[in-house]
Amino acid sequence: MLLNQLRGKAVVFTGHSLGGAIAALAALHYLCISSSSSTLASAPPVLCVTFGSPLLGNEALSRAILRERWNGNFCHVVSQHDIVPRLLFCPLETLPAHMIIGMQLQQWPAGTRHTGAATRVTSLTADTDQDVLRQLIQTHIGAVAMEQKVPAPATLGGSPYRPFGTYVLCSPDGAACLDNPTAAVQMLYATFASRCSPGAESPEAAHSCYGDLALKMPQHLLIKRRLPVNYALATSNYDAGVSLALEASGINAKAIEASTARQWLKTSKRAGRRPSLNCAHLSTRLGRITPCRAQIEWYKVLFDGETGYYDAFKQRRSPKKFNKANMCRIKLGQFWDGVLTMLDAGQLPHDFHRRAKWVNAARFYQLLVEPLDIADYHRNNLHRTRGSYVLNGRERRYKLFDRWWQQKGCTGTGGNTTSSTSAASASSRSRSKYAGLTQDPCFWARVEEAREQTESVRSEHDAAELVMKLEELREFERYSGELVASKEVSVDVFAPQSSYTLWVEEWKQLKLRDEVRTLLVQF
Repeated sequence: MLLNQLRGKAVVFTGHSLGGAIAALAALHYLCISSSSSTLASAPPVLCVTFGSPLLGNEALSRAILRERWNGNFCHVVSQHDIVPRLLFCPLETLPAHMIIGMQLQQWPAGTRHTGAATRVTSLTADTDQDVLRQLIQTHIGAVAMEQKVPAPATLGGSPYRPFGTYVLCSPDGAACLDNPTAAVQMLYATFASRCSPGAESPEAAHSCYGDLALKMPQHLLIKRRLPVNYALATSNYDAGVSLALEASGINAKAIEASTARQWLKTSKRAGRRPSLNCAHLSTRLGRITPCRAQIEWYKVLFDGETGYYDAFKQRRSPKKFNKANMCRIKLGQFWDGVLTMLDAGQLPHDFHRRAKWVNAARFYQLLVEPLDIADYHRNNLHRTRGSYVLNGRERRYKLFDRWWQQKGCTGTGGNTTSSTSAASASSRSRSKYAGLTQDPCFWARVEEAREQTESVRSEHDAAELVMKLEELREFERYSGELVASKEVSVDVFAPQSSYTLWVEEWKQLKLRDEVRTLLVQF
């Protein structure tokens, strides 16, 4: 109820320790319900700030948040010696439960916690070798950091928990900010290991210091930091900035971890630029592949007035022209499969699938080329061995492109929607002339299914089966009629020898039969 009242408003979720994890879950839920309410709206104005929060999800959750462009909605403040944000890098069975409970009891308000229980658990905590606990955490987070340096580790051990969002790593000297999950893991290890020595402040004190850190942070921002003169002259401004970030995170320039931390700070910066550079290179490749698309457009124009390019491709009319169009179809498919491979590997911007340029390019490719894939599917009789193209034959790229188009908030149809809903969506836009490309990429697959159904009705003797098949044909008639009426089809659909024109004639002849006419009247 509260979330419904807040919908559409700027909201800040915050919490400390386990309260931070709960705040992050509430923020995720709010983002999900707000985004699902309208595909046209961007992510609502939400900010979640946590202090000393434990890790919440695995790598799949981290990737999902990046994909939805929610990474900037989460800010996790972590102090240098705090074990709680690093605790779940360890396997759960290795953690001393009484120490964790004691730390949580110390955070409860004095009026609500049970004094006796808190005293007993705290005494156990005092007797625990805290240095051993720090060493345990350092070992396991170091193992996770090492795993991330290997491109494809043979085994993944330890904990599945991974960070997401932006991390603000605080120390008495300032704070450094990271928005790359991999770099965050490396820096969580480096900052913790840098001063993880016997005699350091207790885990409870390190976990309770966020109030002081929050008060000092504005002061650190106002201080104009300077590097030693000799060092500043020997490096670029970029390196000087990295050194200042290193100092602010609490890592001494002479520490063992300093060199590794410096590289990861630089990697974090480069990682933010690399997907954009890949996207720019991909734009160049898209321009180079455009002649293949133009070749198929030319092929379509050649057959618009006779059979339509779908049936011409299915029947392999004019072999030389067919071979050229087929080669271009294959090249375009390979290009777009490569795009999706890069997207899956995180090599492209995480909002790539929402950028208008790429959504529109993918949609145009789909409307132009998927009919040829359908023709190839039926020419090779795969519909008899694999089943329906819509259910079993569509390439993954077409299903994803449908989703991209729907998320953009555009009307349109695809293989995952019902026929009647698709036609209704198509008819919501008025056109003055027929579309250049049929707006349902699976239209020809539905035509093929309708033709097969029409043929089976002629030999059907079972009354119940006959009624069911006729109802499906009537449904297709309504669907195609609405598409035609709204001019959401291309002119090749009406070619004299096109599959759709032939089906219309077959359907007219079928409706003249006495038993069919009787059943249709009952509908």
